[in-house]
Amino acid sequence: MAFMEKPPAGKVLLDDTVPLTAQIEASQSLHSHTISALSLPLPPKKLIGNMEREFIAERQKGLQAYLDVITSHHILSNCELVKKFLDPNSYSVNYTEIALQHVSMFFRSEPKWEVVEPLKDIGWRIRKKYFLMKIKNQPKERLMLSWADLGPDKYLSDKDLHFFFWPFSEKGTLKDLIYKAKPKDPFLKKYCNPKKIQGLELQQIKTYGRQILEVLKFLHEKGFPYGHLHSANVMLDGDTCKLLDLENSLLGLPSFYRSYFSQFRKINTLESIDVHCFGHLLYEMTYGRPPDTIPVDSFPPAPSVFVVSVLESILTCEAMKNGMPTVARLLQMPLFSDVLLTNSEKPQFKVPTKLKEALKTSKECIEKRLTEEQKLIHQHRRLTRAQSHHGSEEEKKKRKILARKKSKRSAYESGEEHSAKYSNSNNSAGSGASSPLTSPSSPTPPSTAGKLKSHYSVFFFFFFFFKPP
Repeated sequence: MAFMEKPPAGKVLLDDTVPLTAQIEASQSLHSHTISALSLPLPPKKLIGNMEREFIAERQKGLQAYLDVITSHHILSNCELVKKFLDPNSYSVNYTEIALQHVSMFFRSEPKWEVVEPLKDIGWRIRKKYFLMKIKNQPKERLMLSWADLGPDKYLSDKDLHFFFWPFSEKGTLKDLIYKAKPKDPFLKKYCNPKKIQGLELQQIKTYGRQILEVLKFLHEKGFPYGHLHSANVMLDGDTCKLLDLENSLLGLPSFYRSYFSQFRKINTLESIDVHCFGHLLYEMTYGRPPDTIPVDSFPPAPSVFVVSVLESILTCEAMKNGMPTVARLLQMPLFSDVLLTNSEKPQFKVPTKLKEALKTSKECIEKRLTEEQKLIHQHRRLTRAQSHHGSEEEKKKRKILARKKSKRSAYESGEEHSAKYSNSNNSAGSGASSPLTSPSSPTPPSTAGKLKSHYSVFFFFFFFFKPP
Protein backbone atom coordinates (compact mmCIF):
# COMPACT_ATOMS: atom_id res chain seq x y z
CA MET A 1 0.00 0.00 0.00
CA ALA A 2 1.41 3.37 -0.98
CA PHE A 3 0.93 6.72 0.68
CA MET A 4 2.18 10.20 0.05
CA GLU A 5 3.29 12.35 2.95
CA LYS A 6 3.60 16.13 3.03
CA PRO A 7 6.54 16.72 5.41
CA PRO A 8 7.08 17.87 8.02
CA ALA A 9 3.66 18.85 9.38
CA GLY A 10 1.28 17.76 6.61
CA LYS A 11 -1.22 14.97 6.74
CA VAL A 12 -0.83 11.54 5.15
CA LEU A 13 -2.72 11.32 1.87
CA LEU A 14 -4.15 8.24 0.20
CA ASP A 15 -2.59 7.49 -3.17
CA ASP A 16 -5.20 7.52 -5.94
CA THR A 17 -3.36 4.71 -7.75
CA VAL A 18 -3.85 2.22 -4.93
CA PRO A 19 -6.70 -0.24 -5.57
CA LEU A 20 -9.71 0.38 -3.36
CA THR A 21 -9.75 -3.23 -2.16
CA ALA A 22 -6.16 -2.86 -0.88
CA GLN A 23 -7.08 0.35 0.93
CA ILE A 24 -10.08 -1.30 2.56
CA GLU A 25 -8.18 -4.42 3.64
CA ALA A 26 -5.32 -2.42 5.11
CA SER A 27 -7.58 0.00 6.96
CA GLN A 28 -9.76 -2.81 8.31
CA SER A 29 -6.66 -4.66 9.44
CA LEU A 30 -5.51 -1.65 11.44
CA HIS A 31 -8.98 -0.96 12.77
CA SER A 32 -9.71 -4.52 13.89
CA HIS A 33 -6.39 -5.07 15.66
CA THR A 34 -6.16 -1.82 17.57
CA ILE A 35 -6.45 -2.23 21.34
CA SER A 36 -6.95 1.43 22.11
CA ALA A 37 -10.75 1.04 22.47
CA LEU A 38 -11.17 4.29 20.54
CA SER A 39 -14.13 4.76 18.20
CA LEU A 40 -12.54 5.39 14.80
CA PRO A 41 -14.56 6.72 11.81
CA LEU A 42 -14.07 3.82 9.40
CA PRO A 43 -16.43 4.32 6.39
CA PRO A 44 -19.24 1.75 5.95
CA LYS A 45 -18.97 -1.31 3.71
CA LYS A 46 -21.00 -2.09 0.61
CA LEU A 47 -21.47 -5.59 -0.80
CA ILE A 48 -23.14 -4.68 -4.10
CA GLY A 49 -21.88 -1.93 -6.37
CA ASN A 50 -18.64 -1.45 -4.49
CA MET A 51 -16.73 -0.83 -7.72
CA GLU A 52 -18.93 2.03 -8.89
CA ARG A 53 -17.17 5.34 -9.44
CA GLU A 54 -19.31 7.29 -6.95
CA PHE A 55 -18.88 4.72 -4.20
CA ILE A 56 -15.10 4.57 -4.75
CA ALA A 57 -14.84 8.36 -4.46
CA GLU A 58 -17.02 8.38 -1.33
CA ARG A 59 -15.08 5.50 0.17
CA GLN A 60 -11.75 7.20 -0.45
CA LYS A 61 -12.98 10.38 1.27
CA GLY A 62 -14.04 8.27 4.25
CA LEU A 63 -10.66 6.55 4.42
CA GLN A 64 -8.91 9.92 4.24
CA ALA A 65 -10.99 11.16 7.19
CA TYR A 66 -10.13 7.94 9.03
CA LEU A 67 -6.42 8.51 8.43
CA ASP A 68 -6.66 12.13 9.52
CA VAL A 69 -8.10 11.08 12.89
CA ILE A 70 -5.39 8.48 13.45
CA THR A 71 -2.44 10.65 12.46
CA SER A 72 -3.70 13.61 14.51
CA HIS A 73 -3.93 11.46 17.66
CA HIS A 74 -0.62 11.82 19.47
CA ILE A 75 -0.44 8.29 20.90
CA LEU A 76 -1.97 6.42 17.94
CA SER A 77 0.24 8.16 15.39
CA ASN A 78 3.35 6.83 17.16
CA CYS A 79 2.27 3.22 17.65
CA GLU A 80 3.80 0.34 15.72
CA LEU A 81 0.52 -0.71 14.08
CA VAL A 82 0.07 2.70 12.48
CA LYS A 83 3.71 2.88 11.37
CA LYS A 84 3.43 -0.53 9.70
CA PHE A 85 0.13 0.47 8.12
CA LEU A 86 1.59 3.62 6.57
CA ASP A 87 5.06 2.30 5.73
CA PRO A 88 5.20 -1.52 5.89
CA ASN A 89 8.60 -1.76 4.21
CA SER A 90 10.36 0.28 6.91
CA TYR A 91 8.65 -1.42 9.85
CA SER A 92 8.61 -5.06 8.85
CA VAL A 93 10.78 -6.61 11.59
CA ASN A 94 9.84 -7.90 15.03
CA TYR A 95 11.53 -5.39 17.34
CA THR A 96 10.70 -7.29 20.54
CA GLU A 97 12.32 -10.47 19.24
CA ILE A 98 15.44 -8.63 18.07
CA ALA A 99 15.80 -6.83 21.42
CA LEU A 100 15.35 -10.12 23.31
CA GLN A 101 18.13 -11.73 21.24
CA HIS A 102 20.52 -8.87 22.04
CA VAL A 103 19.69 -8.85 25.74
CA SER A 104 20.00 -12.63 26.04
CA MET A 105 23.40 -12.63 24.32
CA PHE A 106 24.63 -9.79 26.55
CA PHE A 107 23.67 -11.51 29.80
CA ARG A 108 25.21 -14.86 28.87
CA SER A 109 28.46 -13.49 30.26
CA GLU A 110 26.70 -12.08 33.35
CA PRO A 111 25.72 -15.11 35.44
CA LYS A 112 24.25 -13.07 38.32
CA TRP A 113 21.42 -11.69 36.16
CA GLU A 114 18.42 -13.43 34.69
CA VAL A 115 15.77 -12.26 32.22
CA VAL A 116 12.37 -12.98 33.73
CA GLU A 117 10.12 -11.86 30.85
CA PRO A 118 9.74 -9.15 28.19
CA LEU A 119 7.26 -6.42 29.10
CA LYS A 120 5.47 -6.14 25.76
CA ASP A 121 4.44 -2.75 24.43
CA ILE A 122 4.34 -0.98 27.81
CA GLY A 123 6.13 2.01 26.26
CA TRP A 124 5.35 4.22 23.27
CA ARG A 125 8.63 3.85 21.39
CA ILE A 126 8.70 1.27 18.63
CA ARG A 127 12.39 0.41 18.97
CA LYS A 128 12.63 0.58 22.75
CA LYS A 129 11.73 -2.60 24.62
CA TYR A 130 11.53 -3.38 28.33
CA PHE A 131 12.41 -6.52 30.24
CA LEU A 132 11.75 -7.68 33.76
CA MET A 133 15.05 -8.75 35.34
CA LYS A 134 16.11 -10.35 38.60
CA ILE A 135 19.33 -11.04 40.48
CA LYS A 136 19.72 -14.78 40.96
CA ASN A 137 20.70 -14.56 44.60
CA GLN A 138 17.81 -12.13 45.27
CA PRO A 139 14.90 -13.84 43.46
CA LYS A 140 12.15 -11.67 45.00
CA GLU A 141 13.58 -8.37 43.85
CA ARG A 142 12.50 -7.21 40.40
CA LEU A 143 14.33 -4.75 38.18
CA MET A 144 13.43 -3.31 34.79
CA LEU A 145 15.86 -3.16 31.89
CA SER A 146 15.30 -1.09 28.75
CA TRP A 147 16.87 -1.84 25.36
CA ALA A 148 16.77 0.83 22.67
CA ASP A 149 18.34 1.64 19.32
CA LEU A 150 20.43 4.80 19.16
CA GLY A 151 18.59 7.91 18.00
CA PRO A 152 19.40 10.80 15.62
CA ASP A 153 20.67 13.02 18.48
CA LYS A 154 23.32 10.60 19.72
CA TYR A 155 26.57 12.61 19.93
CA LEU A 156 28.37 10.92 22.82
CA SER A 157 30.94 8.21 22.20
CA ASP A 158 30.03 4.64 23.08
CA LYS A 159 32.60 4.52 25.89
CA ASP A 160 30.66 7.24 27.74
CA LEU A 161 27.48 5.13 27.75
CA HIS A 162 26.46 2.45 30.21
CA PHE A 163 23.36 0.32 30.59
CA PHE A 164 20.68 1.25 33.08
CA PHE A 165 18.54 -0.65 35.54
CA TRP A 166 15.53 0.73 37.36
CA PRO A 167 13.62 -0.82 40.25
CA PHE A 168 10.31 -2.13 38.95
CA SER A 169 7.41 -0.49 40.76
CA GLU A 170 4.21 -2.50 41.07
CA LYS A 171 2.31 0.79 41.48
CA GLY A 172 3.62 2.01 38.15
CA THR A 173 4.21 5.56 37.03
CA LEU A 174 2.48 8.87 37.58
CA LYS A 175 0.57 8.27 34.34
CA ASP A 176 -0.69 4.94 35.69
CA LEU A 177 -1.94 6.74 38.79
CA ILE A 178 -3.76 9.38 36.71
CA TYR A 179 -5.36 6.82 34.38
CA LYS A 180 -5.96 4.14 37.03
CA ALA A 181 -4.02 1.71 34.84
CA LYS A 182 -2.05 -1.49 35.39
CA PRO A 183 1.67 -0.97 34.73
CA LYS A 184 2.16 -4.16 32.69
CA ASP A 185 -0.69 -3.47 30.25
CA PRO A 186 0.14 -2.22 26.74
CA PHE A 187 0.58 1.53 26.30
CA LEU A 188 -2.40 1.87 23.93
CA LYS A 189 -4.76 0.00 26.21
CA LYS A 190 -3.77 2.00 29.27
CA TYR A 191 -3.80 5.54 27.98
CA CYS A 192 -5.69 5.94 24.69
CA ASN A 193 -9.25 5.83 25.96
CA PRO A 194 -9.47 5.83 29.77
CA LYS A 195 -12.81 4.73 31.24
CA LYS A 196 -12.79 7.49 33.82
CA ILE A 197 -11.15 10.89 33.32
CA GLN A 198 -10.27 12.49 36.61
CA GLY A 199 -7.39 14.70 37.67
CA LEU A 200 -5.40 14.45 40.89
CA GLU A 201 -6.13 16.20 44.15
CA LEU A 202 -4.77 19.73 44.49
CA GLN A 203 -2.24 18.74 47.14
CA GLN A 204 -0.91 15.95 44.91
CA ILE A 205 -0.58 18.39 42.03
CA LYS A 206 1.33 20.84 44.20
CA THR A 207 3.61 18.22 45.80
CA TYR A 208 4.42 16.21 42.67
CA GLY A 209 4.84 19.38 40.62
CA ARG A 210 7.26 20.89 43.14
CA GLN A 211 9.31 17.68 43.35
CA ILE A 212 9.60 17.40 39.56
CA LEU A 213 10.64 21.04 39.22
CA GLU A 214 13.32 20.56 41.89
CA VAL A 215 14.77 17.60 39.97
CA LEU A 216 14.76 19.60 36.73
CA LYS A 217 16.51 22.48 38.47
CA PHE A 218 19.13 20.08 39.82
CA LEU A 219 19.76 18.54 36.39
CA HIS A 220 20.01 21.94 34.72
CA GLU A 221 22.56 23.11 37.28
CA LYS A 222 24.63 19.99 36.57
CA GLY A 223 24.50 20.66 32.83
CA PHE A 224 22.77 17.34 32.22
CA PRO A 225 20.45 17.35 29.19
CA TYR A 226 17.07 15.71 29.87
CA GLY A 227 14.30 16.76 27.49
CA HIS A 228 12.17 13.64 28.08
CA LEU A 229 9.74 14.66 30.79
CA HIS A 230 6.23 13.19 30.62
CA SER A 231 3.97 11.49 33.12
CA ALA A 232 5.00 7.96 32.08
CA ASN A 233 8.62 8.86 32.88
CA VAL A 234 7.81 9.77 36.50
CA MET A 235 7.94 6.81 38.88
CA LEU A 236 6.17 7.00 42.24
CA ASP A 237 7.98 5.71 45.30
CA GLY A 238 5.39 6.31 48.01
CA ASP A 239 4.77 10.06 47.87
CA THR A 240 8.10 10.75 46.14
CA CYS A 241 8.56 11.30 42.41
CA LYS A 242 11.61 9.96 40.58
CA LEU A 243 12.41 10.73 36.95
CA LEU A 244 13.05 7.81 34.61
CA ASP A 245 14.84 7.49 31.28
CA LEU A 246 17.60 9.97 32.06
CA GLU A 247 19.67 8.10 29.49
CA ASN A 248 17.35 8.94 26.58
CA SER A 249 19.07 12.19 25.68
CA LEU A 250 22.46 10.45 25.85
CA LEU A 251 21.18 7.79 23.44
CA GLY A 252 19.90 10.49 21.10
CA LEU A 253 16.25 9.44 21.28
CA PRO A 254 13.51 11.94 20.32
CA SER A 255 11.21 13.40 22.97
CA PHE A 256 7.61 12.23 23.41
CA TYR A 257 6.44 15.83 22.80
CA ARG A 258 8.85 16.71 19.98
CA SER A 259 6.06 17.07 17.43
CA TYR A 260 4.63 19.84 19.65
CA PHE A 261 7.62 21.98 20.63
CA SER A 262 9.29 21.67 17.23
CA GLN A 263 6.49 23.92 15.92
CA PHE A 264 7.61 26.87 18.09
CA ARG A 265 10.97 28.52 17.47
CA LYS A 266 11.16 30.08 20.95
CA ILE A 267 11.43 26.59 22.47
CA ASN A 268 14.97 25.92 21.31
CA THR A 269 16.94 24.80 24.40
CA LEU A 270 16.70 21.65 26.48
CA GLU A 271 15.81 23.77 29.50
CA SER A 272 12.85 25.35 27.68
CA ILE A 273 11.86 21.90 26.37
CA ASP A 274 11.69 20.60 29.95
CA VAL A 275 9.45 23.52 30.96
CA HIS A 276 7.16 22.97 27.96
CA CYS A 277 6.90 19.26 28.76
CA PHE A 278 6.18 20.14 32.38
CA GLY A 279 3.19 22.17 31.12
CA HIS A 280 1.80 19.06 29.40
CA LEU A 281 2.36 17.03 32.57
CA LEU A 282 0.70 19.62 34.81
CA TYR A 283 -2.31 19.80 32.51
CA GLU A 284 -2.61 15.99 32.62
CA MET A 285 -2.35 15.91 36.43
CA THR A 286 -5.03 18.63 36.67
CA TYR A 287 -7.60 17.40 34.15
CA GLY A 288 -6.84 13.68 33.88
CA ARG A 289 -6.07 13.86 30.16
CA PRO A 290 -3.68 15.67 27.80
CA PRO A 291 -4.69 18.95 26.12
CA ASP A 292 -6.63 18.59 22.87
CA THR A 293 -4.46 21.09 21.01
CA ILE A 294 -1.36 23.18 21.57
CA PRO A 295 -1.42 26.16 22.13
CA VAL A 296 -4.36 26.07 24.56
CA ASP A 297 -6.88 28.89 24.05
CA SER A 298 -8.87 28.40 27.26
CA PHE A 299 -8.66 26.14 30.29
CA PRO A 300 -11.50 24.23 31.97
CA PRO A 301 -12.24 24.93 35.64
CA ALA A 302 -9.29 23.84 37.81
CA PRO A 303 -8.92 23.07 41.54
CA SER A 304 -7.11 26.40 41.96
CA VAL A 305 -6.60 29.60 39.96
CA PHE A 306 -2.90 29.19 40.70
CA VAL A 307 -2.86 26.03 38.56
CA VAL A 308 -4.30 27.94 35.62
CA SER A 309 -1.71 30.71 36.11
CA VAL A 310 1.13 28.22 35.68
CA LEU A 311 -0.53 26.59 32.66
CA GLU A 312 -1.09 29.98 31.02
CA SER A 313 2.60 30.83 31.42
CA ILE A 314 3.56 27.68 29.46
CA LEU A 315 0.84 26.46 27.07
CA THR A 316 -0.90 29.57 25.68
CA CYS A 317 -0.19 31.18 22.32
CA GLU A 318 1.34 34.19 24.07
CA ALA A 319 3.72 31.91 25.99
CA MET A 320 4.81 30.23 22.74
CA LYS A 321 5.59 33.63 21.20
CA ASN A 322 7.41 35.07 24.22
CA GLY A 323 9.27 31.93 25.30
CA MET A 324 9.07 29.57 28.25
CA PRO A 325 9.53 30.69 31.86
CA THR A 326 12.53 29.28 33.73
CA VAL A 327 12.24 26.49 36.27
CA ALA A 328 13.31 28.96 38.97
CA ARG A 329 10.44 31.26 37.96
CA LEU A 330 7.93 28.40 38.19
CA LEU A 331 9.16 27.48 41.67
CA GLN A 332 8.44 31.04 42.80
CA MET A 333 4.82 30.96 41.61
CA PRO A 334 2.11 30.61 44.32
CA LEU A 335 1.17 27.06 43.29
CA PHE A 336 4.56 25.66 44.35
CA SER A 337 6.22 28.29 46.56
CA ASP A 338 4.52 27.16 49.79
CA VAL A 339 5.12 23.40 49.31
CA LEU A 340 7.32 21.88 51.99
CA LEU A 341 9.45 18.96 50.85
CA THR A 342 9.67 16.34 53.58
CA ASN A 343 12.27 14.16 51.87
CA SER A 344 15.62 15.00 53.46
CA GLU A 345 17.61 12.82 51.05
CA LYS A 346 19.98 14.97 49.01
CA PRO A 347 20.35 14.06 45.35
CA GLN A 348 23.74 12.79 44.25
CA PHE A 349 24.92 13.05 40.69
CA LYS A 350 28.62 12.95 40.01
CA VAL A 351 29.75 13.75 36.48
CA PRO A 352 33.44 13.31 35.55
CA THR A 353 35.16 16.38 34.08
CA LYS A 354 35.68 14.76 30.67
CA LEU A 355 32.05 13.74 30.51
CA LYS A 356 30.95 17.30 31.37
CA GLU A 357 32.59 18.61 28.21
CA ALA A 358 31.06 15.78 26.18
CA LEU A 359 27.62 16.54 27.63
CA LYS A 360 28.00 20.23 26.83
CA THR A 361 28.92 19.46 23.22
CA SER A 362 26.07 16.95 22.94
CA LYS A 363 23.58 19.49 24.29
CA GLU A 364 24.73 22.11 21.77
CA CYS A 365 24.39 19.64 18.89
CA ILE A 366 20.91 18.56 19.99
CA GLU A 367 19.74 22.18 20.18
CA LYS A 368 21.33 23.02 16.82
CA ARG A 369 19.51 20.18 15.08
CA LEU A 370 16.24 21.24 16.70
CA THR A 371 16.72 24.84 15.51
CA GLU A 372 17.35 23.65 11.95
CA GLU A 373 14.27 21.45 12.06
CA GLN A 374 12.15 24.33 13.39
CA LYS A 375 13.38 26.55 10.57
CA LEU A 376 12.32 23.98 7.96
CA ILE A 377 8.91 23.58 9.61
CA HIS A 378 8.46 27.35 9.70
CA GLN A 379 9.29 27.65 6.00
CA HIS A 380 6.95 24.78 5.16
CA ARG A 381 4.09 26.34 7.14
CA ARG A 382 4.56 29.69 5.39
CA LEU A 383 4.47 27.97 2.01
CA THR A 384 1.39 25.97 2.98
CA ARG A 385 -0.42 29.10 4.17
CA ALA A 386 0.45 30.90 0.93
CA GLN A 387 -0.80 27.99 -1.18
CA SER A 388 -3.97 27.76 0.88
CA HIS A 389 -4.54 31.51 0.60
CA HIS A 390 -4.11 31.60 -3.17
CA GLY A 391 -6.23 28.47 -3.59
CA SER A 392 -9.18 29.79 -1.57
CA GLU A 393 -12.49 30.58 -3.29
CA GLU A 394 -12.28 34.21 -2.23
CA GLU A 395 -8.87 34.64 -3.86
CA LYS A 396 -10.05 32.87 -6.99
CA LYS A 397 -12.98 35.32 -7.28
CA LYS A 398 -10.64 38.28 -6.78
CA ARG A 399 -8.32 37.00 -9.50
CA LYS A 400 -11.27 36.52 -11.89
CA ILE A 401 -12.49 40.08 -11.25
CA LEU A 402 -8.98 41.48 -11.80
CA ALA A 403 -8.60 39.43 -14.97
CA ARG A 404 -11.90 40.82 -16.34
CA LYS A 405 -10.89 44.39 -15.52
CA LYS A 406 -7.51 43.89 -17.13
CA SER A 407 -9.13 42.38 -20.21
CA LYS A 408 -11.56 45.32 -20.52
CA ARG A 409 -8.75 47.83 -20.04
CA SER A 410 -6.64 46.13 -22.70
CA ALA A 411 -9.57 46.10 -25.12
CA TYR A 412 -10.27 49.79 -24.46
CA GLU A 413 -6.63 50.78 -24.95
CA SER A 414 -6.42 48.66 -28.07
CA GLY A 415 -9.53 50.39 -29.45
CA GLU A 416 -8.11 53.86 -28.77
CA GLU A 417 -4.85 52.96 -30.45
CA HIS A 418 -6.70 51.60 -33.49
CA SER A 419 -8.88 54.75 -33.69
CA ALA A 420 -5.85 57.04 -33.53
CA LYS A 421 -4.06 55.12 -36.27
CA TYR A 422 -7.18 55.18 -38.46
CA SER A 423 -7.58 58.95 -37.99
CA ASN A 424 -3.94 59.66 -38.79
CA SER A 425 -4.04 57.54 -41.91
CA ASN A 426 -7.16 59.43 -43.17
CA ASN A 427 -5.58 62.85 -42.55
CA SER A 428 -2.39 61.84 -44.30
CA ALA A 429 -4.28 60.61 -47.33
CA GLY A 430 -6.51 63.72 -47.53
CA SER A 431 -3.90 66.47 -47.22
CA GLY A 432 -0.80 64.93 -48.64
CA ALA A 433 1.03 66.19 -45.60
CA SER A 434 2.57 64.44 -42.69
CA SER A 435 0.85 63.96 -39.34
CA PRO A 436 0.27 67.15 -37.32
CA LEU A 437 3.13 68.58 -35.36
CA THR A 438 3.05 67.63 -31.68
CA SER A 439 5.51 67.68 -28.87
CA PRO A 440 7.44 64.39 -28.50
CA SER A 441 6.44 64.18 -24.85
CA SER A 442 2.74 64.95 -25.34
CA PRO A 443 0.24 62.10 -25.33
CA THR A 444 -1.56 60.96 -28.43
CA PRO A 445 -4.55 63.32 -28.84
CA PRO A 446 -8.06 61.86 -28.94
CA SER A 447 -9.46 61.16 -32.37
CA THR A 448 -11.88 64.13 -32.40
CA ALA A 449 -9.27 66.64 -31.40
CA GLY A 450 -6.99 65.26 -34.04
CA LYS A 451 -9.57 65.88 -36.75
CA LEU A 452 -10.22 69.50 -35.69
CA LYS A 453 -6.54 70.27 -35.55
CA SER A 454 -6.06 68.79 -38.99
CA HIS A 455 -8.79 71.07 -40.45
CA TYR A 456 -7.21 74.22 -38.99
CA SER A 457 -3.80 73.19 -40.30
CA VAL A 458 -5.17 72.77 -43.84
CA PHE A 459 -7.01 76.12 -43.70
CA PHE A 460 -3.90 78.09 -42.73
CA PHE A 461 -1.86 76.20 -45.28
CA PHE A 462 -4.12 77.29 -48.15
CA PHE A 463 -4.43 80.84 -46.82
CA PHE A 464 -0.67 81.24 -46.90
CA PHE A 465 -0.13 80.05 -50.47
CA PHE A 466 -3.23 81.51 -52.17
CA LYS A 467 -3.27 85.01 -50.77
CA PRO A 468 -4.56 87.39 -53.53
CA PRO A 469 -2.17 90.04 -54.90
